[in-house]
Amino acid sequence: MDEHVIEALGKAKVVIREGKVVKVEEPQIDYCPLFHKYRGIEKLNPQVIKENIEFRIKDFGMCTSQRKLKMGDFLSFGISETFGTLLDEKSIDCAVIVCDGCGTVIVEDPELVQGIGGRISGIISTSLIKEVINILGENKVLNPEIAEINQVKGVLKAINDGYHKIGVTVALAADAVKLREIERQYDEVKIYIFAVHTTGISREDAKILFENTDIITACASIHLRTIAEKRNTFSVGVSIPIYAASKEGEDFLKMRIEKIGGLKDKKDAKMPDPLI
Repeated sequence: MDEHVIEALGKAKVVIREGKVVKVEEPQIDYCPLFHKYRGIEKLNPQVIKENIEFRIKDFGMCTSQRKLKMGDFLSFGISETFGTLLDEKSIDCAVIVCDGCGTVIVEDPELVQGIGGRISGIISTSLIKEVINILGENKVLNPEIAEINQVKGVLKAINDGYHKIGVTVALAADAVKLREIERQYDEVKIYIFAVHTTGISREDAKILFENTDIITACASIHLRTIAEKRNTFSVGVSIPIYAASKEGEDFLKMRIEKIGGLKDKKDAKMPDPLI
């Protein structure tokens, strides 16, 4: 069965089958400032979420064989935009991310990173789409037979494929810990860990992320914001901060600031609601 399960727009679980939205659960938050700003959505509910997902399917073929994979920068700051800058500047050799239709994938092209990660987040499971895998290349896909999502295995594949400076997204604190253990086993490998999809994580997992990652997007997490404030963590963005959890992470964010020509003051910034 062609089925894709994602969490989007307030971390609502969405099921897509054969290019159709067949299930939308209630979101965990009612308001997201990004979707308000860019899509005019003032309140998240299953109906508006369904409409947005249907728009994505029609616009760029999300979770279908018509998937458009390349895109330029969308946000001033985002994980995919930061990855793109790091790839441009040769600060990383590749990014290990998750793509609908192929699962965990190794990407070197900034426009592919943006087109994959900037358009969709929170992929829980996905089905094989040969057209997508053909564009990215079977050798860049962790498991082209079943479209497996496993970021730890994806980094191990990148290491075996000869990459030394590897960026990777993780949604699980446990994965960040495993990746740091792997990094210690290789003298010439650096793994830069970017935590994503963090709405609703526990305080303990939030602490683990700050101890083991380089960059963390706050999403609607109250615990990440609390810990970052206590640590006086370097960050960019107001509504949805992105935190530097390491010196390398701070350098990366500053590199992105330079790339876009500096930060702009944002007045009356709105927060996700509620923070959880």
